[in-house]
Amino acid sequence: MANCYKPLYRKDITYYMENKNILNRIYQYICKDTGGQNESSKLIVVVRFLVLTMIVYSLISSGLCLGTSGVSGSVFCLASAALFLVIFVFSYKVRTFVSFGILNICILVWIITNINMFGWDIGVQHFIITLLIFCFFAKYKHEAAKIAYAVFLCILRLYLYHYCRNHTPAVDLSTEITYAFQIINTLAIFWSISLIAYIFSTDTQAMEGKLIEYNKQLKLQASIDPLTGLNNRRSTMDFLNRLLKSSPNQISFCLCDIDFFKRVNDTYGHDVGDVVLKKIAETFRTELPNRSFISRWGGEEFVLVFPDTNGDEANIVLESLRQKIKKIVFDGGSENFSISMTFGLVEYDFRSDLNEILKEADEKLYMGKESGRDRIIF
Repeated sequence: MANCYKPLYRKDITYYMENKNILNRIYQYICKDTGGQNESSKLIVVVRFLVLTMIVYSLISSGLCLGTSGVSGSVFCLASAALFLVIFVFSYKVRTFVSFGILNICILVWIITNINMFGWDIGVQHFIITLLIFCFFAKYKHEAAKIAYAVFLCILRLYLYHYCRNHTPAVDLSTEITYAFQIINTLAIFWSISLIAYIFSTDTQAMEGKLIEYNKQLKLQASIDPLTGLNNRRSTMDFLNRLLKSSPNQISFCLCDIDFFKRVNDTYGHDVGDVVLKKIAETFRTELPNRSFISRWGGEEFVLVFPDTNGDEANIVLESLRQKIKKIVFDGGSENFSISMTFGLVEYDFRSDLNEILKEADEKLYMGKESGRDRIIF
């Protein structure tokens, strides 16, 4: 049984792939650019898809008209299909905007003739809305021309409504045929509007998404220290100002720096100094609690903020951190070396402003430096 189904399965796959390739070639042919300079490639695609829509619509309408007492309506619809087919062919031979203009004129004439032939009730006048949307999407700028065209379309629609109230259509359609026309008109108009909106908005949405992502990247770059990946001084000030205004709980602040960091740069070079800074930043991230805020304040100085943490609790965390940092061994090329850090710790008193807190932390850091370094002053 398996052998019987296997050739059939292969044929199905081959048939599917062939059809897929044919459809892809048709789509590529529709999207073929006219080669004109400074012209939108999307515009000609929309023009051709709308022309194809009008051809299909006219052919279906011709079939519906055969159900009426006369053939004049069917002949008119076939003539419309032939006219739109000519426009489709010419879209490959003339400039894009010429095709756009010809299509607009032909659809307007087609709408007027349709209403004269079949009356208002079939709903063909709603194609005016499609033209309005098409016009506003089709050309960049030219606001005055777009507004003028919109006013013209509005006046035309009002005139056609007035005309239909005082004139009977040339072809008397039955209620069923009129209902069928309403359905295919609705489908064609919704399809056309959706097509226009989709093709012209896809790039805009993608561009907007890229712009949002780009702004995020800019904001990130403005708030992050490029060497260590920690928050920079600017983002730290923003964070601290927000924190002091919103947090009702204890907050501990620490200003710390690397002891004798200039000696590291002078002895082993600035590249090794950068390695030290990055390793310290990595140690902060791995050893400090997740809710901690870590920032490179400048040079070899760092600011550590511990929300919802009193000074005693922060002191315990910092002591563990201090011991871990002392155990790190760095490769200086000619020799290995270790470093130490000094910490100035302050507990927020709910009265001092940010500058006073940072000043107090800096004073305690200075006291630690003066009293021998490699310690926490709280």
